[in-house]
Amino acid sequence: MPDLQTLFIWIIPVLFAITLHEAAHGWIAGKFGDHTARMMGRVTLNPVKHIDPVGTILVPIALLIMSTGFIFGWAKPVPINFNALRSPKSGMIWVALAGPGANLIMAIGWLLVAFLAINMNIPILLKMAGAGIFINILLAVFNLLPIPPLDGSRVISALLPNPLAYRYNQLEQYGFFILIGLMFIGGFTYIVWPIVGLVLSGMSVLSGLNLFGLINLIFS
Repeated sequence: MPDLQTLFIWIIPVLFAITLHEAAHGWIAGKFGDHTARMMGRVTLNPVKHIDPVGTILVPIALLIMSTGFIFGWAKPVPINFNALRSPKSGMIWVALAGPGANLIMAIGWLLVAFLAINMNIPILLKMAGAGIFINILLAVFNLLPIPPLDGSRVISALLPNPLAYRYNQLEQYGFFILIGLMFIGGFTYIVWPIVGLVLSGMSVLSGLNLFGLINLIFS
């Protein structure tokens, strides 16, 4: 069971990774003509507006306590009216990619925090930066899986002809069970983790930091 310091290291990165992901969807939707999220107060950096008690708090904390070796969660989905977008097809793609894109930007932001922590010799901040890098890359990769209702499925749906897109979107009612099944048969091991590792390798090369060592440190 993690101590209070471990929880502190993870809580801030996880909270912002999940909630700003959703805010990014709403912000980009507004740029393409759908202001539903803005009118409902969901285009904000205030994480309280996006918190889902189960997905944002209970699930991540439970995974930490159980020492599962991975952490994920979700926020309240931002309401998007795709029919209100000026160009529904291309708009849907940009809105879908906004969430994972926000996570990648946050991962880079935490990388800069890591440099700051090293220069100022603040170990706890360095661990928090490692947690931020890891969780944001994980969420970006996970959400790009082409399984409804994940963001990757919105991109696929927008690229398909309407009749096929309609049939494909019907899978959304089974999406949760598909994800559980994927986890059960090792989908994370064979699909998600290799891509996460590839992104971490690229960031390590470009930054000169051993990000694998940093992440191993926060899980040790």
